[in-house]
Amino acid sequence: MRYLGIDYGSKRVGLSLSDEEGKMAFPYKIIPNNIELLDSIHNICGTEEISAIVLGESYNLSGKPNKIMGSIEEFKRNIEAELDLPVYFQKEFMTTIHARGLPAQVGRAGKEINNAKKVMKNKQATADASAAALILQRYLDRKNN
Repeated sequence: MRYLGIDYGSKRVGLSLSDEEGKMAFPYKIIPNNIELLDSIHNICGTEEISAIVLGESYNLSGKPNKIMGSIEEFKRNIEAELDLPVYFQKEFMTTIHARGLPAQVGRAGKEINNAKKVMKNKQATADASAAALILQRYLDRKNN
């Protein structure tokens, strides 16, 4: 059984895939959150032979839904209406921060700072898919244990 993990964001959506046994999650890709999002998810599910979707649930430090949670719930309803696949929620607490890791230390020289900005921008771009993999892996670990 192969799973698709989704880290839903207002601008970008991070995606991850499980292995065919549904035990390990891997970052897959980042797609824009635009009018074509559902079509893209639909195509990926067909191409990758997805059996179920795991969608990150977004809560704040107090355990209350974040502002984006309403959009995530609507997205879940749209996926369920579009695809004939089960969609499961998994809490995504701190996954993006965890996926970004700690920033590299840099000196005060302008060149080092500019390089650090490029590294951080690249980390942010790939963090969404890594966060989706963390969400999916948490779900798989819970399901398989």
